[in-house]
Amino acid sequence: MSAPMTPNARATWPSTPGRSGSETRSRSSIPTTSFSCDTNSVGHSFRARYGGGSRNGCNLSGTCGKALHEPARPAAPPAYPAHRTRPSDLGVTGHDVWKLSGVDGNLPPQPAATGADADLSRATAQWIDRDTVAWRGAVAAANHYALAYSPRGDIGYDRGDLTGDVRLIRLTPAPDGPGRLSDAQKAAWPHLASPGGAYGALTVDPRDAGLVRDALRGQVLAIERGPSGALLTATGVQIPGVLDDLYSGAATVPLGPTGGGGLAVWAPTARRVELALYDGPSTDRRTVHRMRRDDATGVWSADGPASWRGRHYTYLVTVYAPAAGKIVTNEVTDPYSLSVSAGSGRSQIVDLDDPSLRPEGWTALKKPPAVRQDQATIYELHVRDFSASDATVPAAERGTYKAFTQTGSAGMTELRSLAEDGLTHVHLLPVFDFATVPDRKADRTEPGCDLAALPPDSDRQQACVAETAAKDSFNWGYDPLHYTVPEGSYATDPDRRIKEFREMVAGLNGAGLRVVMDVVYNHTHAAGQEPTSVLDRVVPGYYHRLMDDGTVAASTCCANTAPEHAMMGRLVVDSIVTWAKEYKVDGFRFDLMGHHPKANILAVREALDALTPGKDGVDGKSIILYGEGWNFGEVADGARFEQATQANMAGTGIGTFSDRLRDAVRGGTPFDADPGVRGFGSGLGDEPGDRLAHYEDLVKLGLAGNLRDFTFTGSSGTPVKGSEVDYNGGPAGYAAVPGDTVTYVDAHDNETLFDALVFKLPKDTPMADRVRMQSLSLATVLLGQGTAFVHAGSERLRSKSLDRNSYDSGDWFNRLLWDCRPKGPESAQGNGFGGGLPPAKDNEARWPYARPLLADPALRPGCAAIRAARARFGELLRIRRSSPAFSLGSAAEIGRRVSFPPSGAPGVIVMRIDATGVDPANKAIYVVFNATGKTAAPTVPALKGARVALHPVQAASDDPVVRQASADPATGTLAVPARTVAVFTETP
Repeated sequence: MSAPMTPNARATWPSTPGRSGSETRSRSSIPTTSFSCDTNSVGHSFRARYGGGSRNGCNLSGTCGKALHEPARPAAPPAYPAHRTRPSDLGVTGHDVWKLSGVDGNLPPQPAATGADADLSRATAQWIDRDTVAWRGAVAAANHYALAYSPRGDIGYDRGDLTGDVRLIRLTPAPDGPGRLSDAQKAAWPHLASPGGAYGALTVDPRDAGLVRDALRGQVLAIERGPSGALLTATGVQIPGVLDDLYSGAATVPLGPTGGGGLAVWAPTARRVELALYDGPSTDRRTVHRMRRDDATGVWSADGPASWRGRHYTYLVTVYAPAAGKIVTNEVTDPYSLSVSAGSGRSQIVDLDDPSLRPEGWTALKKPPAVRQDQATIYELHVRDFSASDATVPAAERGTYKAFTQTGSAGMTELRSLAEDGLTHVHLLPVFDFATVPDRKADRTEPGCDLAALPPDSDRQQACVAETAAKDSFNWGYDPLHYTVPEGSYATDPDRRIKEFREMVAGLNGAGLRVVMDVVYNHTHAAGQEPTSVLDRVVPGYYHRLMDDGTVAASTCCANTAPEHAMMGRLVVDSIVTWAKEYKVDGFRFDLMGHHPKANILAVREALDALTPGKDGVDGKSIILYGEGWNFGEVADGARFEQATQANMAGTGIGTFSDRLRDAVRGGTPFDADPGVRGFGSGLGDEPGDRLAHYEDLVKLGLAGNLRDFTFTGSSGTPVKGSEVDYNGGPAGYAAVPGDTVTYVDAHDNETLFDALVFKLPKDTPMADRVRMQSLSLATVLLGQGTAFVHAGSERLRSKSLDRNSYDSGDWFNRLLWDCRPKGPESAQGNGFGGGLPPAKDNEARWPYARPLLADPALRPGCAAIRAARARFGELLRIRRSSPAFSLGSAAEIGRRVSFPPSGAPGVIVMRIDATGVDPANKAIYVVFNATGKTAAPTVPALKGARVALHPVQAASDDPVVRQASADPATGTLAVPARTVAVFTETP
């Protein structure tokens, strides 16, 4: 049917912003035109331009059988033309009604919905591509659906219907079975097809396809109306999918500083983007420059002269923000920032090739030799921990990048010594720009108490630290602000952060160590309109992963990002490449890597592999990658994509941390209420039983790289594959190649190894035996196949005074003491133990366990114990480095060469590595781990008559106990003292 519009017709128009209700305006010069409706179009939208292309024309839109332009409910009945319904009816329904040609009488008004599900703060519909909207729940064939949008961002809900400047895009049930997602869509969006949460599918009417881009630059809702036209549902719409589809061309457009003074930012939903160019980092003087929008890519750009270099800038992004519920203008920094002002409030235009940002010799920086991933031995270190307590570093440089340039300091002397022993990499906890430490020292507040003078079991230390924790100099830094900018608080002056970061890399390389960065792309410090939200104030609702109701997922701790979205995934890759090329970083550890798609991490690998020394100044293939492949949260078990989890990364050579050996050696899990649960390395060796036997299976598997197909004789006495060994109800073995596994027994998370042993070993265990168990536990990491990973200070019995989560525990609980000699009360504590009860926030439940331990002076190691631990660690490093047998490089070689002869005693593990053809000096290497309190004497029949001796490194040890280890060629017996790991070589 057609409904002619005649001159002098009236229509309901949206009210002026700030006013309620609607206005009825007369248009005396609207030319005659028509729109079409049929019986299948009731509830669907139409748009038409009245007045042709003239400047005085107007756009009208409406719903067939309903009011033009979805009018707001009037505050009082207005005057109505004769061909509309009575004012008394409108007072009930709030709808205009048109007389349709060919139909007798008026199209009657319908009662307004009084119980509509219209929580506009939620977003339960998902616009997954330009053609498809996923509707939560089944699509009802009798109902009518549309996308309601407003460029003004003023749609509201009042008394049963929508208010504001409502425009419509018609939606119809998708063709793949009425209202169903296609198989391809289900594969791309599996969480929308999961049982119990299945989504229906609606298709954008082709006649309205031209409205899509404009709609996305305002407020967008999805609505459902019943057959009568009454509003049933209105909800916000999640838009990442449609943005990725419409603006796929943005994936290759340069972003951030683009050369000269040019800048570009991706902001496809913005109404307007302007560049605010400041005269300095803190002055209010600025000029504002228009930016050009490329409609094909959604990228806004400004071409500036080279004189803009060094200037500080922000973007003024005018955009609909769901968190604010309106159009806002956000002043925000650049997601692709390369430099920022102190405090991170403004970005800075810089050229990273500028000689003033490079330390001397940077372009010709000589790297330590690259090693294969499974050969790497990594030392996890926090920049501030490294030197904050080091009196040999100038006071102004303690806790900074510059401390790594102090070649004569205690810390750098120790790092060089570790490198000489065989350490290959230093892993730095977050060094990108993070939100939780003020950049300038003058803006920080440190604890004012005499912490060293307080009793070792007091709760006053932690209380004093907590008072200043929010403003002190310490945080782990897992709170990203700008992913590709060095952290300012680690610079002696935040304005020198770029050069000083590079000086740190050069200093570590010069000490013989390659550098790994801990990167945290899985979340941001904030989202929405929060002051420290960057990404979400540029493209609201895109960069973060949203739950079914539109709230930001927070399973990582904070606002989860969504690397499955094209431009967030691209940001990860671009940022990593920048760190590799411009800062010569040698490796990357991905925090919570299981929250990334596997494809995203493989894209990082591919991008790095493309870097060459000739073209880029770095060998990208030498850069190692590893991360936390944990499987949890809203993405668990592949709910949204194939994750970068332990099992899924098998065969990629990208490492994942193995919690299997960690738990078996330490005992229990990090989440036990009782921290005293023992493991193979913490006293269980003297308590034979099924748990010990199972832990021994996990340790053996860990020593063999945690390979899923590695076969050995298990505790049952029968052959078993790694994938058949149980770990918390799942397969323990998951790796396909040794580079898939990062083996460790402690890290920055949870208690240090020394503290764990304090909780777990019998309290009367002598300090000398504690040192031996520390060394034995570390030996399971350093003498196994795969990447070896050690927390800084574990080689010297580092303690955090039993703190299980020291992320915000200040310098005091995180002390790393290079010099154990008494120079006063603080350093007399040697390793940090006895620094008071750990902070209550994460430890108070364990205070009853901790208090008597911290008060016991016998548990505080002296210099002799610390030096012994360091010496044993160095020996293990030198042994690992001495033979290629400890890094065989392939699953096939490990399967052929690594075996575990029966030890004949619980708590004792014997490992044999066939070194024939691999190590010209040795026929085989035997390692005996004796975790018991008595001498072990396993007999290996294959050693009868063989030439076997204690490894030369241990034979020359200053440890008289390990020197007692011996081999009897007459019987093939290997005698190993209590709580000792001994390595024997069989020579040809």
